[in-house]
Amino acid sequence: MTHGAVDTTPLHGTGWSFRSAMYDPKYRSIFFQVLTIVILVGIVWWVAHNTAVNLARSNTASGFGFLRGRAGFEIGQSLISFSSDSTYARALVVGILNTLLVAVTGIFTATIIGFLIGIGRLSHNWLIAKLCTVYVEVFRNIPPLLVIFFWYLGVLSVLPQPRESVGLPFSMFLNNRGLAFPKPIFETGMIAVGIALVIAIVATIIIARWAHKRQAATGQPFHTVWTSIALIVGLPLLVFVVSGFPLTFDVPVAGKFNLTGGSVVGPEFMSLFLALSFYTASFIAEIVRGGIRGVPKGQSEAAGALGLHPSSVTRLVVVPQALRIIIPPLTSQYLNLTKNSSLAIAIGFSDLVAVGGTILNQSGQAIEIVCIWGIVYLSLSILTSLFMNWFNAKMALVER
Repeated sequence: MTHGAVDTTPLHGTGWSFRSAMYDPKYRSIFFQVLTIVILVGIVWWVAHNTAVNLARSNTASGFGFLRGRAGFEIGQSLISFSSDSTYARALVVGILNTLLVAVTGIFTATIIGFLIGIGRLSHNWLIAKLCTVYVEVFRNIPPLLVIFFWYLGVLSVLPQPRESVGLPFSMFLNNRGLAFPKPIFETGMIAVGIALVIAIVATIIIARWAHKRQAATGQPFHTVWTSIALIVGLPLLVFVVSGFPLTFDVPVAGKFNLTGGSVVGPEFMSLFLALSFYTASFIAEIVRGGIRGVPKGQSEAAGALGLHPSSVTRLVVVPQALRIIIPPLTSQYLNLTKNSSLAIAIGFSDLVAVGGTILNQSGQAIEIVCIWGIVYLSLSILTSLFMNWFNAKMALVER
């Protein structure tokens, strides 16, 4: 080749361009993403094809049409009306509502207990700190199923018989069949009371936002606690009185052999609720303790130098900053409590898994029932995560 000439010799093969593309992070990431999608689609197709072949071989009908069939079994505790003549679909709704009841009440109780125990572990009182430490170490290192059995077999089952029920305030009775309490009977006027309560809550939120903006602009605080109490309690109470007291109670009465009237919370729900609440609270307590430890010590020292009482320092300075550390791991504990509610099947509480298992045994629709379980628990987990992520964003520091 003479001087100044251009080399037009083509590259041999295509290996050079392929290797260059594979060393490029952009093309390499696209390649592995496409490969992953192809593998996942292949696995899903193989599972679906294998399932269809096996169902056809065993002459098993598929689909969700069986949900319209008659249930033929009773459910001990239900938030809505249910009988053996109801459909499978309504039975599953009962199971979902019972699962939600355990999850919501358990999360609420576990959060309160966990915060108290977590703060108590940091107490300067030796006895309180040691008692809280013992609580955490005991419940955190015991399997939740064992805690459920402890409450169900070791506590509630040894309570007196119904004829010897323990009398509690407000016409309540406790025995080995559960907790009996007055059953509220709502009349037509209670709709107006409910509307008044919603209006009061909305008004409280509006006033709280106005007070926050006013304090940020002028520095003058506006105490919204008493205003909120007056709205949320006073307004519905006023409507309740004006409506002519549209609420009566069916009070349980102790008979010679049993209790009559009222409502009963069975020992199955009580043991599951108490076990999951106390078990999860031990983990929440450690999260709270770690979050408080994560707040710089200078914050509390500065607040103390301003003359604030130690309880005010904890409530107004330390805890609000610790929440930004606490909320993310707290979400995981809420999800764990919701999924641990499936252990209810061990003590006969009719949650989603227990009801679904009964339907599966009667109908043989295993694939459909398992799909319903997965969809429900996945939906609950996603909704809980979305709410906690929103709450975490609200609590995050805002850069100025």
